Amino acid sequence: MSPSRSLPPATAPRPGSAPSAPGPCPVTTAPVRPASRMSARPVRLALCLAPLLLAAGWALANRPVVYEGVRRLVAADPGWLLAGAGFTCLTWVAASCARQGALPDRLPPGLLLASQFAAGAANHALPAGLGAHAVTLRFLRGRGVPLERATASIGLYSLARSTAKTLVLLVFLSLSPDWRRLGNLVPDGRLLVPLTAVACGAVAVAGVLLTVVRPLRRPVTGLLRSALADVRVVHSRPRRALALWGGAVAMPLVQAGTLACVGASLGLGLPWEQVVLAYLAAGTAVGAVPAPGGLAVDAALVWTLVTFGAEPAVATATVIGYRVLSDWVPLLPGALVLSALIRAKVL
Repeated sequence: MSPSRSLPPATAPRPGSAPSAPGPCPVTTAPVRPASRMSARPVRLALCLAPLLLAAGWALANRPVVYEGVRRLVAADPGWLLAGAGFTCLTWVAASCARQGALPDRLPPGLLLASQFAAGAANHALPAGLGAHAVTLRFLRGRGVPLERATASIGLYSLARSTAKTLVLLVFLSLSPDWRRLGNLVPDGRLLVPLTAVACGAVAVAGVLLTVVRPLRRPVTGLLRSALADVRVVHSRPRRALALWGGAVAMPLVQAGTLACVGASLGLGLPWEQVVLAYLAAGTAVGAVPAPGGLAVDAALVWTLVTFGAEPAVATATVIGYRVLSDWVPLLPGALVLSALIRAKVL
């Protein structure tokens, strides 16, 4: 037998068929999605644990203050403390009403209330209410509100809240004869001139930047247009306007109610109208000072209570008890709610 017959015949390729080549698509695209999910898990876990670590670190750093406040509250009248806790809960309800009134879109009431409760925990990380505004901005963006309208809503909320607080203060000043005692809270001539110069300089710098820098002019112009449009829409709806201004007026009153209840539980010895006036005056005078946790307001509040005739020790204990009841007690539950909202992708 010849060698050519012993070899098996080679199979020729069929007509129209090309040589097989490795397919690039299935091999490279398969592991992309699981890898992206695995990389996103540590980031989400860090976001969930950050509020809890913040609350624990803050409590450890302020152990003497927390202990003194809790010790004073243990000896206080529990009935008045329970009433103060009720006023504290009404604060979140009033904030939710004002937030809803500042936006024409309808928001889910339960999630809105939960976001405002969680925003209180974020306020301990950033001063001047920036933590609450950041949480609210994330919440509005998650509800499908555009960035310009969400930012305009926060600006309208802040403007309505400061305006309403000032109007309530003016009403109490006109009705109370004790306003003369608060003269030291008003800046004197030596401070008034520099403060006015700084404010005018800031306005001038902002105007120059908007005029010269074109990339900055466009987003600011769009933000102002969205804000003016939403202001017109909100005030054309009676329910939205009532929610905005009613919530803005109610917030300082219920917060002052919490302070009055704590003072009554500790035997402060001041009538409730003086306590409310002291809270409004202290918050308006130094509320713009960028201090986290309301430390500047607390210092001014102790001074106003002592000015109205309270003992320094009792006034200090009242402010500490107010801060414990309104901020420190809800801090851990608020951090837990904030973590839950992040895990549920609400924020």
